[in-house]
Amino acid sequence: MRSTFSAVFTIFVTLSVCAASPFTKRAVTLPPLNGKFDYQIGGPYTPAADVAVVTRDNSASPVSGKYNICYINAFQTQPDAASFWQSSANAGLLLHKSDGSLFEDADWPGEYFLDTRTDSNRQAIATILNGWIDTCHSKGFDAIEPDNLDTFSRSTNLLTAADNLALAKLFTDHAHSLGLAVAQKNTGGELGASGKSTAGFDFAVAEECQQFEECDSYTDVYGNNMLEIEYTDNGISAWNAACKARGSAISVIYRDRDVVPSSSKAYHYQEC
Repeated sequence: MRSTFSAVFTIFVTLSVCAASPFTKRAVTLPPLNGKFDYQIGGPYTPAADVAVVTRDNSASPVSGKYNICYINAFQTQPDAASFWQSSANAGLLLHKSDGSLFEDADWPGEYFLDTRTDSNRQAIATILNGWIDTCHSKGFDAIEPDNLDTFSRSTNLLTAADNLALAKLFTDHAHSLGLAVAQKNTGGELGASGKSTAGFDFAVAEECQQFEECDSYTDVYGNNMLEIEYTDNGISAWNAACKARGSAISVIYRDRDVVPSSSKAYHYQEC
């Protein structure tokens, strides 16, 4: 249920401290409740003056004076990072089918699932992700949005929710040690409260929860600490229903599927 985007994926070769190291959680700041949200993972642009919360790809920079969320693809790869993930050092971190081929996302060609089934893999993946989180922190972001937590539900039973949550716990602990909040991105219906209780997520970013009738699975856990995106290719009825149900309590936005910059003819943005 995530959006398409074509932002440049930057490989950070400076890795963080070992993911197995103990971390001390620092106080984190959550997004302002019902602060107007702008979702810019398809490319950065100047947000409206009244926008309070902005999500951008980790290759971009945060916006001064806003609450900034740093997007990372945490459970599968980006097409332009193929050489990094398929290198001899990292190829063992990719999920393979029984025939030996890589497990490719059926909807997103060139994106391959990460193999979270062993502790050694999770530690190695977390070390890479923690390096990206370090860069988000050094740039001045306030929070992390790790995408594709739901690969376990799309892996024909090769991956499990428990293993993905174990990986999430590693990088969430690291982010917390830097004072960064971490969002649960989607997967509310599958995980219930375990995203918060097991991985330690602090708030939710939910795509199309009205369309798929699962918004309560987020509000039941995170209350109004939630940001919602509905997409134009689903039609306006879901967004109208979301605004009626939650628009007075949380920021609900209506965006084009590719979340393109405002300079593009395909750009669309509305907020309740």
